[in-house]
Amino acid sequence: MKKIILAIALLASAGFGAFAQEKSAADLKKAVEKAEAVAADAKKGTKVATWLKLGQAWLNAYNQPTANVVGGTKAELALTMGSEKPRSSEVVTLNGNEYEKVVYANKNLYFDMAGRLQFIEVTKPVYKDQDALAKALEAYKKASEVDAKGSKTKDISAAIKSISEKYYSDAFVAYQLGDKAKAAECFEASSDAAATAPYNTPDWSAVYNAGVMSLENKDIEKARSCFLKALENGYEQEGSVYANLSEVSFAAKDTLAARKYLEDGFGKYPENVQVMTSLINLYIATKEDPKKLIELLDLAKKQMPDNPSLYYVEGDIWAKLKEFDNAVAAYNKCAEVNPKYEMGYYGQGVMWYNRALEIQEEANALPYSEYKKYDALQEELAATLKKCLNPFETAFNVSENDAVKQSAADYLKRIYFIFRNESAENKANYEKYEAYLQGAK
Repeated sequence: MKKIILAIALLASAGFGAFAQEKSAADLKKAVEKAEAVAADAKKGTKVATWLKLGQAWLNAYNQPTANVVGGTKAELALTMGSEKPRSSEVVTLNGNEYEKVVYANKNLYFDMAGRLQFIEVTKPVYKDQDALAKALEAYKKASEVDAKGSKTKDISAAIKSISEKYYSDAFVAYQLGDKAKAAECFEASSDAAATAPYNTPDWSAVYNAGVMSLENKDIEKARSCFLKALENGYEQEGSVYANLSEVSFAAKDTLAARKYLEDGFGKYPENVQVMTSLINLYIATKEDPKKLIELLDLAKKQMPDNPSLYYVEGDIWAKLKEFDNAVAAYNKCAEVNPKYEMGYYGQGVMWYNRALEIQEEANALPYSEYKKYDALQEELAATLKKCLNPFETAFNVSENDAVKQSAADYLKRIYFIFRNESAENKANYEKYEAYLQGAK
């Protein structure tokens, strides 16, 4: 399975310090107890204001540890956090990224290495053994039930939306900290909250994310349930839901279902690399000719003959099958359909660069006695690297996408560096792309 963070676009959706206040945990607990006592009164419990106040009391308790965390930099936080002082700090690596973890009495703040706050881990909530957000949601649901005239529908909906966003943010933090079970739980809670009346806005992306986290946590049945729910409601994540349902089916040893999901996904989203790669691997594993993918792709071409991305996908398929002449023909077809479509050029460059890496590995694996073969492979390596230059330079020149331009420039910089001593032109090109990349930072 292609790892998920790019597929599901995990983002903390709630801002830091949305409910700034100075009240202590003890005061907030008293406020909750008082509001609950009022709500328990038979007469007062029929008033919408009673339940709104209880919901807000629970939200205030939830927000208390981060109430004074307003701003995104250390300088801004120094102004808003007042007497709160850090106890310690250390550099940690999470999901391949470095953060400065700053420890406070009831929370840990995680800054990127540029000093910008990225997320907050609450270590001492006001209510440790109760879900304050769930309690708040119950109160707002009750407020909606007693609001016969709907006079507070807008306020209640806004509060429920906020609860959903806070669950989503908690899921993001749990994911960053490696607790995938909790992340799945919070994503699902976010979706359930969003679907609650009167807000009634189901968030299928959260359901999908819960499935991804469950799959990562090897909770296969939970993952299946979430992915199917997302799919049934039209949320397909540009095809990745099919790849994930296929993985779930493989885990259950249902190869036929796995294949059906991948073929359906490829038919609708031929550009999805996760689907395509999984389908190629499936065909190879089941001893079926992977070239059948080309047949499936031809059906899409008949419907969209002017879509250059379909030829780009075909090129990638041939490249994975090591049929380089066919791959080049497909990548070149992209330019015939649309000369400004950069991915055909870029894909061809990546194909030759990856081939060069394979040649280098083959050469490095040779024993010293086979030095003649080693020399021949080094010549082939140089020739293959030079095949990258024209497609990468064309991609760089025609693309209007900064990410593509920077990636192509990075490849070109590395290749021209290798050949910089062959000519003044190569050296100048190395310096050109190095300067471009420095300016793009």
